[in-house]
Amino acid sequence: MSTLEAVQERNYWAETAAAPRITQRDLPPRVDVAVVGGGYTGLAAARELARRGAQVAVLEAKSIGWGASSRNGGMALTGMKLSASALVKRFGLARAKAMFCLSIEALDYVEQLIRSERIDCEFSRCGHLELAWKPSHMEGLQREAELLQRAFDHPVQLIPREALSTETATEAYHGALLDPRSGGLHPARYAAGLAEAADRAGAMLFAHTRVERIDRASGGFTVHTARGALAADHVFVATNGYTDRIVPSLKRRIVPVGSYIIATAPLPEDIAHAISRHRRMMYDTKHFLYYYRLSSDNRLIFGGRAGFVPEGPDTLRESAAILRRGMVQLYPQLANAKVEYAWGGTLGFTLDFLPHAGRSSEGVHYAMGCGGHGVALLTYLGACMGRMISGEPVNNPLFDLPFPAVPLYDGNPWFLPLAGAYYRLLDWLQ
Repeated sequence: MSTLEAVQERNYWAETAAAPRITQRDLPPRVDVAVVGGGYTGLAAARELARRGAQVAVLEAKSIGWGASSRNGGMALTGMKLSASALVKRFGLARAKAMFCLSIEALDYVEQLIRSERIDCEFSRCGHLELAWKPSHMEGLQREAELLQRAFDHPVQLIPREALSTETATEAYHGALLDPRSGGLHPARYAAGLAEAADRAGAMLFAHTRVERIDRASGGFTVHTARGALAADHVFVATNGYTDRIVPSLKRRIVPVGSYIIATAPLPEDIAHAISRHRRMMYDTKHFLYYYRLSSDNRLIFGGRAGFVPEGPDTLRESAAILRRGMVQLYPQLANAKVEYAWGGTLGFTLDFLPHAGRSSEGVHYAMGCGGHGVALLTYLGACMGRMISGEPVNNPLFDLPFPAVPLYDGNPWFLPLAGAYYRLLDWLQ
């Protein structure tokens, strides 16, 4: 990739996964539950609903799994966007511990789901490294490790800079925090497998069926789609970073943030081994962070918040160039590595940096807002919401959280360039 013009959007995950094999059906006139969005959240909810006997339709504007579910880094991580110490400061120890434990439950749920549904998605509990960009960040990781081990009974390991070569061959970081319980997977294959599992359970999946309007009706809702209308007793909105005007209250609460990824050509075995000796998931402590891992064929999958705005041709070219420079800054041995893929996706962020699930003022159910930690969490939140809509009692510490609206925001994220400049400044100052 010698010039910016050479970059064309190619999603490595999408090109190495088969489309899900799902039953073709006509849109029914009525269902018990209409699920808006065919990513991890909606598919997991549909599977749980169908397993409990509900007639459920998943309505997806693009192909099933098209959004961030097939565009992320494939990292199934412990924790949330907020650190454990930030959760304790905001909610107190008991509530913070319950939230952190929820992320472990989510990972265990995903592992069990993959096993029981025999989803071939390269899942591995390989652990993750949080890498300290500056010396002061290492001090923060040490405090985090002490809290996780002492108060949360969660085993982690602090790796000092002088020992970091046992994990990765870079001089750019000042140490790391190793959490062995996180996992990695092939996100597009996981999405396809989850879709097939929902289909086997009896859920009806409809690709290229954009929802255009949701109206309250006697005893439920009328959902207007590009393929016609259907009645539903309940509506579950699972659109995350792609949430639009169909539910105004949610549009004011979820901010679409772009995240971008490049993938190299397959690397020689010795170089791949040096970059990730134990094939961990890795990310650093910057606000404009880098996150990366090896694919099964030894490509370096390297992503980051190169630009906050959602993906487009210009932002993709600019972000791919930024990411390649960052990759070589961390690993000079990759100076001549060819970049064969570059793509973007849109994450869902909230004002309080926490995921939210519940029922909106319009009466629809929702789950969204994991800020980059959604592979396991949104799968699990979708499943929990499916059980709750079915009438089962669900004890989830996220369900009763206030979901704050973003001030002066109506769905057009005009402030993202300003936020990007602010976080770049913080990275420089810290």
